[in-house]
Amino acid sequence: MRTLKYAILGLINQKSMSGYELTQQFESALCEFWTANHSQIYPELKKLTEEGAVEYEIAISGNVLEKKVYSITEQGREDFMGWLAKDEPMEPTPKEIFRLRVFFSNRLEAKKREILMENQLLQHQRRLRHLKNNQTKFKVIPDKQTDEFSDYLVLMGAIMREEMMIAWLEQCIKLCES
Repeated sequence: MRTLKYAILGLINQKSMSGYELTQQFESALCEFWTANHSQIYPELKKLTEEGAVEYEIAISGNVLEKKVYSITEQGREDFMGWLAKDEPMEPTPKEIFRLRVFFSNRLEAKKREILMENQLLQHQRRLRHLKNNQTKFKVIPDKQTDEFSDYLVLMGAIMREEMMIAWLEQCIKLCES
């Protein structure tokens, strides 16, 4: 399955965008749970255009700069909505390099193991602060029928994920110290 296809269709379903604007969305709105760079986005846009899922218009920016602004077609919307409503089994456990290191960390000196975990703890604390700062854009829980509500749900999950990681790391550090 081309999941990037559906991420792009979902964004364009919200509003028409250029490839550059799509890249910005991946770097801002989706960055906490999905990544894609321009070298992946532009070839996927080409495929989506060839498949008839999106179409574009040439827009002039400034005096002479042309850019393609992509819109979802009815076919693309149907494909996206079918994917969105599909109930799929849970994916296999994702690979986590740090947990693999923890699994083998008994081979490290005790102090090095602690440093490894403390460094991870600091990174997750920074990420949690970043996420909570993003949460300040929501003064209240958004209306359930808006894009903002979906953003709120994903952000809430990311905050909970980081809080859980921090609690786990703190417990690991305590156990290693005792």
